[in-house]
Amino acid sequence: MASSKKRNLAELSVDDFLASKFESESDEDSEGKPVPLSEKKNKGKALQTSKVKTAAPAPQKKKKKKGEASEHKQQLSRLRDKDPEFYKFLEENDKTLLNFDDSDTSDDDKEKVHRLPDHLEEASSEDEEDEAMVKSKKSQDLIIVTSKMVDKWKEAAKTQLTPKVFHEINQAFKAAVSTTKGSDAGGGPNKYKVADSAVFNELIIFCIQDLFVAVQKLLQLNPDKDKNKLILPSTSPRWSKVRLDIKMYLGGVVQLLSCLTEASVLSAVLRHVSAIVPYYLIFPKQCRILLKQVITQWSTGEETVRVLAFLILNKLCRHKQDAYLNQILKQMYIAYVKNCKFTSPNVLPLINFMQRTLTEMYAIDTQVSYQHAFLYIRQLAIHLRNAMTVKKKEVYQSVYNWQYIHCLYLWCRVLSSIYPSEVLQPLIYPLTQVILGCIKLVPSSRFYPLRLHCVRALTLLSSSTDTFIPIMPFILEVFQQVDFNKKPGRISVRPINFAVILKLSKANLEEKAYRDGLIEQLYDFTLEYFHSQAFRIGFPELALPTIIQFKAFLKECKVANYCRQIKQLLEKIQENSAFITSQRQKATFGVADKEAVNLWEKQMKAEMTPLMKYYVNWKKLREKEIQLEISGKERLEDLNFPEIKRKKLQDKKEDDRKEFKDLFESDSGSSEDENSGFKVKDPSKPSKKADAEEDFSEDLSDMSSDDVEGEYEVDDEGSFEDDNSEGEEKNHSTIKQKTKKLPTKLSQSELKQLTEGGEDVVEDFEFSDED
Repeated sequence: MASSKKRNLAELSVDDFLASKFESESDEDSEGKPVPLSEKKNKGKALQTSKVKTAAPAPQKKKKKKGEASEHKQQLSRLRDKDPEFYKFLEENDKTLLNFDDSDTSDDDKEKVHRLPDHLEEASSEDEEDEAMVKSKKSQDLIIVTSKMVDKWKEAAKTQLTPKVFHEINQAFKAAVSTTKGSDAGGGPNKYKVADSAVFNELIIFCIQDLFVAVQKLLQLNPDKDKNKLILPSTSPRWSKVRLDIKMYLGGVVQLLSCLTEASVLSAVLRHVSAIVPYYLIFPKQCRILLKQVITQWSTGEETVRVLAFLILNKLCRHKQDAYLNQILKQMYIAYVKNCKFTSPNVLPLINFMQRTLTEMYAIDTQVSYQHAFLYIRQLAIHLRNAMTVKKKEVYQSVYNWQYIHCLYLWCRVLSSIYPSEVLQPLIYPLTQVILGCIKLVPSSRFYPLRLHCVRALTLLSSSTDTFIPIMPFILEVFQQVDFNKKPGRISVRPINFAVILKLSKANLEEKAYRDGLIEQLYDFTLEYFHSQAFRIGFPELALPTIIQFKAFLKECKVANYCRQIKQLLEKIQENSAFITSQRQKATFGVADKEAVNLWEKQMKAEMTPLMKYYVNWKKLREKEIQLEISGKERLEDLNFPEIKRKKLQDKKEDDRKEFKDLFESDSGSSEDENSGFKVKDPSKPSKKADAEEDFSEDLSDMSSDDVEGEYEVDDEGSFEDDNSEGEEKNHSTIKQKTKKLPTKLSQSELKQLTEGGEDVVEDFEFSDED
């Protein structure tokens, strides 16, 4: 059928083809066998494109585009008329294809797209006035708290506090705290408003001092005989009536704590918080917020504030150890690391306080402490390993800084304080290796202060844990590397405080104060280490390398001050070594008998060896010196160094000076004598030959001539005219004797030589060598 129609179409002309009416191929296909759906779609698309091409030239009205869902529905309806068998097949096998939601959302979505208007509407002043009116009405509705209301609440709290009165007080406290940051303390609308500062202070003082004493009576909580036992307020039968108010009050106290800056007020609030810790333990959320604020005060506040904050943290951990100990230890360690980045004489005591208090917190539970110590010591070791492998300046700085050193000393203090502990004892060896690696990382003279800090940590760890650590080689190495005979390139006025520095500058290495301070530090650390080992049975063998090194140093060193200190230390070490040798010769046990050796060492420690006795006296003097340094005084004030006194010139009036000048001119008989007369030397003007850095030797050189000394002793009331006159009175006999010493007739060269004097005897005088 189709082939015959194709022949007929081929035989038609163009005019006949346009005039004829014919059916589409889709109608022919519908009469025959069922056609697949994909072919029908392709045919439909072809017909649609042909219709569009033919209809393009003809002008038509714009119609709304149909959505895809509605178009697909129409295709299926046509399919039902054209191919009922296929439509029936779809009904039996795939009903979801036919039964779908024909709501066309595409057009609706396009219509729902927001379009900007051509002109924006300006906000009218009426709306602003309405909002202001609403706010003013709200503010008018609030009740302003007065001092009379506070007094009324005080009387109610003293007599008998009720839940209703407590609710009113709590609302007023909430309003007072909300003024500190401009927000509500516990959420919800405020009933009261605190506008006066005097009322604010009165209300806060009342809540902190007296309110919770009345709450205790309201809840009928009697203190237990056992003070260590904690009574939770939630056990009271009246707890449900005040629970929400107490929760809101606790949140307000934390907000108040975060806004205060005055140390005295902070101390009062923290004392109040310490008293109501049992209430915080009932509310975990408020307790976590409190922990953050208290840890902040512990790490940044003043001394009393830090102590009170630590007591609160300790109290929380004691009573709810499982819930808060792990969290508190982590936050305290992070706060400690953040606040020890910079070290100064004022900050160092606060860092020591954080170390000691954090050590007490770690001592609460050794199992939890081991997990923290292992983790953080491992982090320190990783930083050190990266610095040893990469070998760059940036990586060195991750190890050679105050935070790293203070962390090392903290863990040494923790392991030393908690010893003996089987749980923490395995951490002694890795910590020691990390500290030794830190010393060896950059073994230059500029990092000697850092080395001494590490030596101090190792000495503490070795003496407290009965662990032998080879510390003396790192101290003796300094004696070999530094040339103490070298003359200083510059003189500094202030001594170097090795306790608050890690690195020396190149200028510091040339100063005299650097060698003076270094000798003192080596003396201190050597004495402290040998004091910790003074009662050991092997002390003579342990001290032998040090004795040999010190003897070699005394032979080479020419500075008397340094030699005196090292010689004194050497004598004490040799004395202690001889004492231990004589005592162990009397022993009847063998070296292999550990129990007998331990008993012998305990006996020696109790009896006090010579070095230990000397250390006790030295420690007292040293602590006194440190206190003087902290108070800002110089260490040389209390030391009995010989003073060089020089006679000072008396203050002269301008008239007397002019008179003396005229008298000098009248004495000279020639022009040569006028140019070469004696002149009073002005101490404020520096000498041409004197070095700027040798001020002390310059002062001594002014007293080298007897003639010049006589010139300084000239009496103000005397005159040289009387000296030249023949009829002198008896009351001027002293001036005669002095003037007879002066030369009468000298040439200009002789006078010049006399005024300059001979070679300065004390030109090479060093104060550190001869003091």
